[in-house]
Amino acid sequence: MRQFIAAFLLGLAAMSMPGLAANIGDDGLHKAPWMRETFLDLREDLAEANAEGKRLALMIEQRGCIYCKMMHEEVYPQPDIAQYVSENFFVVQINLHGDREVTDLDGESMPEKDMLRKWGILFTPTVIFLPEAAEEGVSAKDAAVAIMPGAFKEGTTLDMYTWVNEKRYALENGEDFQRYHARRIQERQSKQD
Repeated sequence: MRQFIAAFLLGLAAMSMPGLAANIGDDGLHKAPWMRETFLDLREDLAEANAEGKRLALMIEQRGCIYCKMMHEEVYPQPDIAQYVSENFFVVQINLHGDREVTDLDGESMPEKDMLRKWGILFTPTVIFLPEAAEEGVSAKDAAVAIMPGAFKEGTTLDMYTWVNEKRYALENGEDFQRYHARRIQERQSKQD
């Protein structure tokens, strides 16, 4: 009986904590309010992202992915991350094993699972960050300015989205992501001291 009461109270506490109960779509993937439903024509998605003054990010996930779950329950619900992604990114979710038709930046169309095989994507979650403009005939993966493979904690995730949004990859004397991230960690630690 004690175990039942403890489990019941734990369940009530979990339901009252924001972010723990991520929405799951019919496809079994986690859904965040800042994700976009599109026709998966990446050329159109890129144009729409640009029209909104946002960066296009392709979020690749799969049903049952424990790391996707962790990101959607622990990282993306953090207010500063959710707000930053919502304000600065046009996020399109792609299913690693999905059958919806995707049209790549190079014009080639195929089911999600085949497109991701073409791009060599093996892990979920993976986020592909695209530039505002891509060369004619280049795939999304080849046009990417950065790829975030895997699950990361809050600081790393926010730093990656910020690094991409601020176009630090393109600065002549800019920091590569690892140096930028190390500097941001030190800045956060000095604020705590």
